[in-house]
Amino acid sequence: MSTAFIVFAIILGIVGIIGSIVPGLPGPPISWVGLLLAFFGRRIGESDNEITLTCLMVWLVITIAVTILDYVIPARFTRLAGGSKAGSWGAMIGLLAGVIFQAVGMIAGCFLGALIGELAFGKKEVGPSFKSALGAFAGVMAGTGIKLITTITMMFYIIF
Repeated sequence: MSTAFIVFAIILGIVGIIGSIVPGLPGPPISWVGLLLAFFGRRIGESDNEITLTCLMVWLVITIAVTILDYVIPARFTRLAGGSKAGSWGAMIGLLAGVIFQAVGMIAGCFLGALIGELAFGKKEVGPSFKSALGAFAGVMAGTGIKLITTITMMFYIIF
């Protein structure tokens, strides 16, 4: 029984890593469920290499934080690149609308949302609007990087 838990935990860890890149799959939460299965699998199997309950709870908090930040970071990067609230909202709306079209749609949606938000509602010229849109793109890439680091680290805990 404990072997089945560990095998499923590894599968979920791999799916979580893939989900960090592919939209529609919530990578960190899937990896955390894998960590949870590894926790129970090692408890049942009387393993000397156990995941503690404290470790599990810390990773739950990290998972929730990373999942929330994944939607907030593009808007913040837009603001850091000189964008207005219109650009930030455009980036978030474009990111959510782009989920339908997978990874390319999310990146393009975030970029175009920030660009359109700045041009139409922020009343900015093309140059500053483009800079804000690049900030949104950088935010999407940063969010993806944070999710990858989180899921790969959880996979390490699952395996070792």
